[in-house]
Amino acid sequence: MIVQNPNPGWWRRAVFYQIYPRSFADSNGDGIGDLDGVTAHLDYLNDGTPNSLGIDAIWLNPINPSPLDDWGYDISDYCGIHPELGDLAAFDRLIAQAHRRSIRVIVDLVPNHTSNQHPWFVESRASHSNPKRDWYIWIPGTPDRPPSNWQSYFGGDAWKYDPATASWYLHTFLEQQPDLNYRNPEVVEAIHGAVRFWLDRGADGFRIDVIQGLIKDDQLRDNPVRVERDPDIPWYAEGTQDPLYSSDRPEVHEIIRGLRRVTDSYEDRMMVGETWPREQERLADYLRPDELQLGFNFRFLLARYDARRFRAAIELTEKSFGAGAWPTWTLSNHDFPRHISRYSQAGDGDARARVAAVMMLALRGTPFIYYGEEIGMRDAEIPADRIHDPVGRDGCRSPMQWSGARNGGFSASARTWLPCGDFKAVNVARQMSDPHSMLSLYRRLIQLRKSTPALVEGSYRAFDSAPEDCLVFHRDTPAQHIVVALNFTAEPREIDLPAGKILLSTSAARPAGSAKYPLTLAANEAVIVETG
Repeated sequence: MIVQNPNPGWWRRAVFYQIYPRSFADSNGDGIGDLDGVTAHLDYLNDGTPNSLGIDAIWLNPINPSPLDDWGYDISDYCGIHPELGDLAAFDRLIAQAHRRSIRVIVDLVPNHTSNQHPWFVESRASHSNPKRDWYIWIPGTPDRPPSNWQSYFGGDAWKYDPATASWYLHTFLEQQPDLNYRNPEVVEAIHGAVRFWLDRGADGFRIDVIQGLIKDDQLRDNPVRVERDPDIPWYAEGTQDPLYSSDRPEVHEIIRGLRRVTDSYEDRMMVGETWPREQERLADYLRPDELQLGFNFRFLLARYDARRFRAAIELTEKSFGAGAWPTWTLSNHDFPRHISRYSQAGDGDARARVAAVMMLALRGTPFIYYGEEIGMRDAEIPADRIHDPVGRDGCRSPMQWSGARNGGFSASARTWLPCGDFKAVNVARQMSDPHSMLSLYRRLIQLRKSTPALVEGSYRAFDSAPEDCLVFHRDTPAQHIVVALNFTAEPREIDLPAGKILLSTSAARPAGSAKYPLTLAANEAVIVETG
């Protein structure tokens, strides 16, 4: 029986915070972050007062057992905890303490592939007749001819030849990450079982990895060569093929509906998908009423620091989503360089990151903050002998910088699993009491968002008379009118803005109170103004 949700859409109002558990806080001194470390810092995220960040929900990157070929995204047990991160009791403590603080917890579900050390795959590759053979995508053949031209997202062929059974298996990521076969109902039910396991333990939902890729063309047809390029997406992220047959297939939506039916059988749960559709307009297809509640929109994460790029991303999202689907916005995550590192130019990185923060937290939709961005953490320098990640993402996964103490207060260990960044200059303790710090800006922004109905519930409308190199937009409810004005240049800009009350500015030199007409924005300044 489906439980009727008494509080529909909590995720619309929430501010999410992404935590890479190995890098957030080490509770036992082994140099590796863990679940108890997360629990110990929940008051920093939300203690119910303006002194905390004001986070409503956290997303944990994978916490499952894994050989760590892809640092947790190669799962060897869907229903366990990696021993370096804790155990199920530690997870239960985290859930209980988070819920005491009204913080919801979603966990990473990685349903597209497993580790090649998962017992399912070990059985599957044992023989052609093994009962789990059809749990993965195996194609008999000869070593000189892969079944199709499909490419791995990490480079090279997406097929691996296994001489023991003279067959190829599909891996759209590393060869240690074989893809599951969602045309087999036993696989579907096994993943549904994993979903129920975590929901039964109190998880509030899931971030679902590579959800658009869960089913492939049944004829394994070759992908066409990519002809048109998206100017916002780096070549290494977009690839040389249009994944017409290996991803974003029509059948994937029924798989998502099945996952939705399972989560809807529990009270007040949700799913957000890592969605990479072939065209941005297709993202809304994943947000139908019986599919995902949220789908990640990566346009900001990919766009360079340019008002025109951001404006185009917003307008395209609003046009393709309409009123029925709810957007998400994110500036950084565990797969790409941190935005303050991407934006830094001529010493403007901090100011630019502040402008971007106002943009993300003032738009219509749900924001996702990546741990450390609220203090302006940059990518860490990783020496060659400390590299872990197979495709070079270590820099954006460095330990959280809590203080200026040893290892930035992350760990008492002599050696942390990844090198720390510049924690002497950038850390929580240094910024906590500084009213002009990045952390104080994020706290004020989140508090303002929560106390301003137009910023949560209001419609979005472009401000037509703004300079091209600025981004200005309206957020409106019948009772409140807000204008958000963002200057993406290193020079002042004049905005033809009606007089109003300035609710927030990123400039310490901006006096509080009324906004004069017209409004002159300082270089790299963002303001939020109530005009009616």
